[in-house]
Amino acid sequence: MPSSASTPPPSVVFFIDRSLGRFEVATALRAAGLRVEVHDDHFPQDAPDETWLTHAGDREWVVVTRDKRIRYRPLEKQSLINARVRALVMTAAAATGAQTASALIKALPDVLGLLERRQGPWIATISGSSVVRVIED
Repeated sequence: MPSSASTPPPSVVFFIDRSLGRFEVATALRAAGLRVEVHDDHFPQDAPDETWLTHAGDREWVVVTRDKRIRYRPLEKQSLINARVRALVMTAAAATGAQTASALIKALPDVLGLLERRQGPWIATISGSSVVRVIED
C-alpha cells in the first residue's frame, strides 16, 4: 500500500551522518514519526566515510548529511555508487539542528516521491527552504 505524501513507509530509514550530530536532528525526526539511525550508534566518530556509506547502502538506509563535498572525493563517491546509496545533502550550512530537521520534514513529500521514482545511487540537496534537487545520479 503506498504511503501518504508525508508519511514514509515503515521500510524507510534515515541514517544521520556525524556531520549532523548525535541528538538534535535525530530526536526531531523521530518526533515527526521517522525511523532514524545515527552514525555514532554504529561507528566510531573517526570511521572512514567509505565504511559507513557501504553499511548504509547495504541496508538501503537513506543517508542524510551536511557534507557537500562527498561527491567530489573519489573513494567516498565510489562507495556511494557501489552501495547504491540514496543521499540527501542538507545545504544550509549555518542552520541549527532544529532548522535542519525542520527543512527535511518540510521536504518529506518531495523526498518520498524521489524515493519512489528513483533507485539509488543518487545525491539530492535539500535547501534551508526545503527545496529538493537531484544533483547526481
